[in-house]
Amino acid sequence: MLLESLGGLAAMAGLLGLCVGSFLNVVIHRLPKIMEKEWHAQCAELRGEAAPSTEETLSLSTPRSRCPSCGHQITAVENIPLISYLFILRGKCSGCRTPISLRYPVIEAITGLISAYIAWHFGPTLQAAGALALVWALITLAAIDLDTQLLPDSITLPLLWLGLAINLGGTFSDLPSAVIGSMLGYLALWSVFWLFKLATGKEGMGYGDFKLLAALGAWLGWQMLPAIILLSSVVGAIVGITLIVATRHGRNVPIPFGPYLAAAGGIALFWGEKITQTYLGMIG
Repeated sequence: MLLESLGGLAAMAGLLGLCVGSFLNVVIHRLPKIMEKEWHAQCAELRGEAAPSTEETLSLSTPRSRCPSCGHQITAVENIPLISYLFILRGKCSGCRTPISLRYPVIEAITGLISAYIAWHFGPTLQAAGALALVWALITLAAIDLDTQLLPDSITLPLLWLGLAINLGGTFSDLPSAVIGSMLGYLALWSVFWLFKLATGKEGMGYGDFKLLAALGAWLGWQMLPAIILLSSVVGAIVGITLIVATRHGRNVPIPFGPYLAAAGGIALFWGEKITQTYLGMIG
């Protein structure tokens, strides 16, 4: 009975994750554009110029999703997660037959699969609800950082405060560990940033990385920070070296660190305690 109930819960969470993944695609695509419009408006205001009034209003809800090539508005049937892409549209716009990026179904599938696993792993608990919110935010941040090398404050800062709030009752960590985790998470990468800048005169990472690690510390506690930093650094180094060797990726071309932090945070969410115990056992 327990397996059946967990299976049903996982299936429901997976379907919910598919729908949320569809919305995350909108956030990933539009939020950087919204931020850019706000920056232009602020610059115009500082210059004493009037903001352009002819530009189309852009938000996460308006206008309706449409093809960037021909302007065809996406219908409800064409917006069913995964199914529309695979069986109705077959990977192409129904208006102009321009190929649709594979990223859209990939984000939906990843969000659905991880959401189902969260429900299976944590069961019907507050941990499951919190883990869903955390993972959805991490997926969004990772994709935006890959596209634009930005980690928006409008996601990282609420994520930090939500982590502290959910740990008021010790959901993932006790509150003192969460507070210390947020402080140490920020200061750890902030220190690396300044040491690297003093040594080389270059900026090795952005402030968004500091805030993301601070948020992960708030969610999982300071005890998980060594594992998160180690995992993200190892994966980042492997991917970076592979890009340089295999694709001749320039050494001076920046590689976003946010996706590796997000992946490491997700791993720590599920298996952080085991990783930490193994690590401490190896050095102890």
